[in-house]
Amino acid sequence: MISGQIKKMRAVLGSPVDYSLPIDNEQIGLNQYLGQQIKLSYLGNIQCSHCGKQTKKSYSQGFCYVCMTKLAQCDLCIMKPETCHYHLGTCREPEWGESHCFQDHYVYLANSSGLKVGITRHTQVPTRWIDQGATQALPIFKVKTRLQSGEIEMAIKKYVSDKTDWRKMLKGQSEAKDLLHERDRLLQEAQQEIDQVKAANGEGQIELLSDASVVEIEYPVLEYPVKVSSLNFDKTPVIEGRLLGIKGQYLIFDMGVLNIRKFSSYNIQFDA
Repeated sequence: MISGQIKKMRAVLGSPVDYSLPIDNEQIGLNQYLGQQIKLSYLGNIQCSHCGKQTKKSYSQGFCYVCMTKLAQCDLCIMKPETCHYHLGTCREPEWGESHCFQDHYVYLANSSGLKVGITRHTQVPTRWIDQGATQALPIFKVKTRLQSGEIEMAIKKYVSDKTDWRKMLKGQSEAKDLLHERDRLLQEAQQEIDQVKAANGEGQIELLSDASVVEIEYPVLEYPVKVSSLNFDKTPVIEGRLLGIKGQYLIFDMGVLNIRKFSSYNIQFDA
């Protein structure tokens, strides 16, 4: 029995992905519980992951309302990097923006619930792909800033989705795709838009990763659900069942699926 504040699951690429659940300073290895009965009990309080104060509701996956309105990491531009407003002098936390947004980012293709385009910081490869439940991923551009990654993504998303259908992702393995072929097709279709972004940003800012290799990702899943039913600590404080698998940030039980990331900062008791 371990209790405390939870955060999103940590994942290490392997065959399969190795998952652990952070509870305060403990790390609970989850793969060992596949096929076994486990219980997660919500203890009734939530602590902001930034300031530590208790909050009745979690905002932006783990923050209190005040921090959500003040922190740059909770701003809309984190979800939509093409709306970055640092250059306008209106960043909520300029120093945080400089360290977070002015570093190398990748634009990638992934196969999660189907083909999609996405972006991530260089430090989040391959974590970002795993968090989305992708079974295949391929970096296609390396850029110098988050804004540039958003601009390239906007150019490509005219021709391919940038969303993951989480229900479809949890129903099984996506049909394998030739990501190298898909990359070449999309580069050709979006060439005009990509060239415009390159011209606007100058030489050496946007690098095509023509020699990149496809990353294959395998998840620890014994059985996928036929029907995806979402579990929620706010409605069901005690969630107990047989752990059938882990994919993305979801625990797959025999009676439903639980999005751990959604409940970051909740105080939980783990029993097995």
